[in-house]
Amino acid sequence: MAQSPKHPLRPLSEQEERELQRIVKASSERIDVARRAKALLAVAASQSFPQAALVAGFREACSVRELVERFNEHGLAALSIAAGRGRKPTYTSAQQARILQEVHRTPDRQTDQTATWSLSLLRKALQASDLPHIANETIRQVLHGSGYSYQRTRTWCRTGYALRKRKGGTVTTYDEQTLEKKD
Repeated sequence: MAQSPKHPLRPLSEQEERELQRIVKASSERIDVARRAKALLAVAASQSFPQAALVAGFREACSVRELVERFNEHGLAALSIAAGRGRKPTYTSAQQARILQEVHRTPDRQTDQTATWSLSLLRKALQASDLPHIANETIRQVLHGSGYSYQRTRTWCRTGYALRKRKGGTVTTYDEQTLEKKD
């Protein structure tokens, strides 16, 4: 006879159950998030923790038990959180805002010796001002996280926007299908 778990899964609301099913079926979701959702749905379907671990592809039932505890405490946010996930950001939001401020500044041809920004030139400008230990990869991650992509022939530009040269001058265009293309 199976023992009842110490921390049983609380009853799921209809909205939570729909969201978990959507996550399991979505091919665009991260695999680890989908596995956690699958384990929670298995436990909600009154399967034991070892059975849910087997269904979701976890090696041990204690992983499912910890997930259930996190879900009971945090709700759907438990799907994406876990202790010690990755290196924590070393730059504060103020420093990230400083990086974005530098990107928005038009480079001065005399002092910056360039007409367009590159990662290495941004790094040199930031190191000269107030971020002496910044790396190219950190700048790239901050820009990517803020919705910027690098256009090889131009400069950093917001995703979906492009600079086009016309007879009347340079024009900024926007592709309205950007979000559809990203998914």
